Amino acid sequence: GGRISLLLSLLVVFVNTLLGVILGGLAGFFGKWVDMLIMRIVDIINCIPTLPILLIISAILSAYNEKRAGQDIYIDKNLNIFILMGVLTLISWTGVARLVRGQILTLREQEYMTACEALGIPTGRRIFKHLVPNIMPQLIVSMTLSLGSMILYEATLGYLDLGVPYPNPSWGNIIFLAKTPEILSKYPNIWVPAGICIVLAVLAF
Repeated sequence: GGRISLLLSLLVVFVNTLLGVILGGLAGFFGKWVDMLIMRIVDIINCIPTLPILLIISAILSAYNEKRAGQDIYIDKNLNIFILMGVLTLISWTGVARLVRGQILTLREQEYMTACEALGIPTGRRIFKHLVPNIMPQLIVSMTLSLGSMILYEATLGYLDLGVPYPNPSWGNIIFLAKTPEILSKYPNIWVPAGICIVLAVLAF
């Protein structure tokens, strides 16, 4: 179960960090209307309640699996979790973007950035070769904290039976079995190890 749970979480964290670095870097470096536009998008996304949105999208995906007028309009259930994690990626990059923007606003005024401008180094190289490497310590901390959150999101989706479909195992859909009173009371060996793994993984990261 850990293989799928950790892989999904790592993919989401990697992609949302990449999005956050690019958009936060552009906002911090160029400022003015670019900064205003990106930060307003960040504010709007931060107002979106994550779990209800995932539940709504899951319900929409389930509706496509119904037969209509004798035809199957079908989305493979194996793809559902990737779609949900993709949505999660799109609404979870904002924290990284704010972090990167704040750091770049400070670093772009340093002497070495003035030297880069005087030497005529292209903008993209100034951002991604000279600024982003200087914020890597903060990014690493942000990524490890996000990884714990993503593991919990995947487990929550699995517990709500919206995650990785049976027979593929993940920590979340193993915990889903505990919703049956008989398994909850008589077979703790099925769900307790997965619960312990979730707690240990989140605490470790």
